[in-house]
Amino acid sequence: MIDYRPLRVALLGAGSVGSQVARLILENKDELAARVGAELQLAGVLVRDKRAARGYGIPAELITTEADQLILGADIVIEVMGGIEPARTYILAALNSGSDVITANKALLATHGSELFDVAEQVGAQLYFEAAVAGAIPIIRPLRESLAGDKVKRIMGIVNGSTNFILDRMDSTGVNLEEAMAEATKLGYLEADPALDVEGYDAAQKAAILASLAFHTEVPLEKVYREGITKVTAAQIAAAKRDGYVIKLLAICEMIPADAENPEDGISVRVYPAMVPLEHPLAAVRGAFNAVFVEAEAAGSLMFYGAGAGGIQTASAVMGDLVSAAKRHVAGGPGLADSVHADLEVLPISRIKTRYQITLEVTDQPGVLAAVANIFAAHNVSIETVEQSSKMIQAESTAWLEIGTHEASDKSLAAVVNELDASAAVEQITSVIRVEGV
Repeated sequence: MIDYRPLRVALLGAGSVGSQVARLILENKDELAARVGAELQLAGVLVRDKRAARGYGIPAELITTEADQLILGADIVIEVMGGIEPARTYILAALNSGSDVITANKALLATHGSELFDVAEQVGAQLYFEAAVAGAIPIIRPLRESLAGDKVKRIMGIVNGSTNFILDRMDSTGVNLEEAMAEATKLGYLEADPALDVEGYDAAQKAAILASLAFHTEVPLEKVYREGITKVTAAQIAAAKRDGYVIKLLAICEMIPADAENPEDGISVRVYPAMVPLEHPLAAVRGAFNAVFVEAEAAGSLMFYGAGAGGIQTASAVMGDLVSAAKRHVAGGPGLADSVHADLEVLPISRIKTRYQITLEVTDQPGVLAAVANIFAAHNVSIETVEQSSKMIQAESTAWLEIGTHEASDKSLAAVVNELDASAAVEQITSVIRVEGV
């Protein structure tokens, strides 16, 4: 028997995600009430234009352009509009009115998350955001709750399905970047502004959110190191495949322990394409799917895999948050507060340790290999593998060197690349890419 009052739900946005959320609330009304212990009433759906076509037949009487009235009359507000404004203003109004808020807005959380969480804590409201990272994959709740008592050491994930699709097509078919991007555009995988995907902005926003949860530290978006996939070539993809690797755009959040030169622990948050060995679980993530690999001190290695985008998939995550928020209303008591008080320093890319794969075109004559090796040694970077092949270019004898390094600081590796670029023995550096997951 349900004896709790109906809970009014305001939905802000009726696009691909919002229309699916509306459908699930309306079609599953009885089942949701049984799960929650209260009826969930869709009070209204905020849109910019009442005349625009909807992905689902939302009843006309629920469509509104009056934001203030809808928000102030709600117990729970779901924001799936996207963008910074007016979403930020609407969420702040909802929180200040005492409503719990559910959002899928990664860009807003990455740039104004601290402000929103502070307001929520002050007024005793709750901010849910499972749908903001990796679509239907439940990664926020495990980090926020299940692993809250553990110590996360590292997160390495594929959190942008569009770029994973592009790189996977390059790997599986041999097409170049432009051809794979054209296919992704045709299938609707890329954002209206493709740079958000291929330049790594989307992944950086998600990395900032994951790192803030994992390390209980506020992570400003501008401190996330970012490289996209626009410089990845078909030749790099083919070389990686030949050597037993696949190239993925990775979001990495990592605890960096103190050392002799740096007395305080810190964290690294970064996004870049990297070679991943085929035996690593992330190497098997194909198409537009996402996966997040978490390493924790007590729990060990955990893998979260699934659809990273799509209206119905993201709506699934929103609905999970809706049930949690509704149950909190029925049960009463305070919500879950986020811990962002560790105040660890977000370190520059130079502080991380990684491996490089470097391909050089060099003059094919005695002493060149030794000269190249000396440059690595001068910066304390150890060479793990060297492969050499010769070819003739315009009657000049040249050789190709593919050099794999042992783990070293990114600062030292960058110095090696700079000196190689200036060396008379090196005709050109044709490829530089990091190696992760070894």
